[in-house]
Amino acid sequence: MADEIADLMDYGTLEQDALRGVVRLALLRAAQPEGLPGEHHLYITFKTRAAGVSLPPDVLAKYPDDMTIVLQHQYWDLAVEPDLFSVMLKFGGMPKVLTVPYSAVTRFADPGIGYELTFDAPEIEPEPVLAMKSETRSAPDASTTDGPDDGPKVVSLDQFRKK
Repeated sequence: MADEIADLMDYGTLEQDALRGVVRLALLRAAQPEGLPGEHHLYITFKTRAAGVSLPPDVLAKYPDDMTIVLQHQYWDLAVEPDLFSVMLKFGGMPKVLTVPYSAVTRFADPGIGYELTFDAPEIEPEPVLAMKSETRSAPDASTTDGPDDGPKVVSLDQFRKK
């Protein structure tokens, strides 16, 4: 059996990055004042919890893993950056801004011409355990003493007031 040669260049990742450049260039065309030409429309599927994705909380609650957006007629303020894009879309009639790095995109399609790309899903960091409520402490009640307290003491000034 022949020994496999290690791919130290990581060509698979290089290819994925290059194809994500196709997504960026297509979005640049969509961002032009005249929008997408002809029957072109773009379906972009991405991981909603991937690093760098920014969604309003209600949208994230509705799409906790992934979502597909469609850019055809009703999208606004499409901004295309080297590593990410942002766009305003309406959800339930309300405008919402989404920011998506290209690394979060798992599928890109233009069904108007039958074009499609698929990408490896990014690694998703597990959600941190939200312990904020248990960590936020209210001021201790003056009547409770569980042990030595090096913090400031509450002193009643009643004994110093003139009667």
